[in-house]
Amino acid sequence: MSTSAVIRTEGLWKVYRTGVTETPALRGVDLELEEREFTATAGPSGSGKSTLLHLLGGLDRPTGGEIYLAGQPMSGLSKDELARLRLTRIGFVFQAYNLIPVLTVLENTAFVLELQGVRWRERLRRARAILAELGVEKYAHQFPNRLSGGEQQRVAVARAVVSEPAIVLADEPTANLDTKTGLDLIDLMRRMNEEHATTFLFATHDTRLLDRVDRVIGLEDGRVVRDERVR
Repeated sequence: MSTSAVIRTEGLWKVYRTGVTETPALRGVDLELEEREFTATAGPSGSGKSTLLHLLGGLDRPTGGEIYLAGQPMSGLSKDELARLRLTRIGFVFQAYNLIPVLTVLENTAFVLELQGVRWRERLRRARAILAELGVEKYAHQFPNRLSGGEQQRVAVARAVVSEPAIVLADEPTANLDTKTGLDLIDLMRRMNEEHATTFLFATHDTRLLDRVDRVIGLEDGRVVRDERVR
């Protein structure tokens, strides 16, 4: 294993069971992501992209295999320990934004820092700084429903990176955006990757994003069928 690996999987399986029916979503996936990587998983619907991100982020547990985050195996962690790991080491960007509607843009962005126990003045300073970097500071005191889809997704990215996590997992982040807005968002995430050394892993079938990542991991029927550096 590379000493700079942020996350690694060995023989990762996920099987969903409904009664006596078993449906494998991942079948023995091995992968490794290093610091600063800007990588996408690609494949048709049902290939296992979102399942992989949910497992890597500790939102679900694998049926078999192991996940290592910064060399630490995740299988032995309790629910509380997994929650703490997500809070301190992993950022998420969801297709549906998942912003808290009763909090302002500034409060949404600072929320993770609040959970981490960062003092009020410091978390507001950091939240304002990242909102400014992403071009949405002027909406700091607006509620999410007053923003466009692209603006909400920028806020979601700000919330994901404000705590400087080891890795950001983004599930179809450009799916609901028009071409220009989607490309602008990709460029912003690339800048976060380069300037803050943030590792990004996307689940996507958006060719706009696939054309701009450094590495593509192709999934099909829960298996890795392609792993190629494209830049």
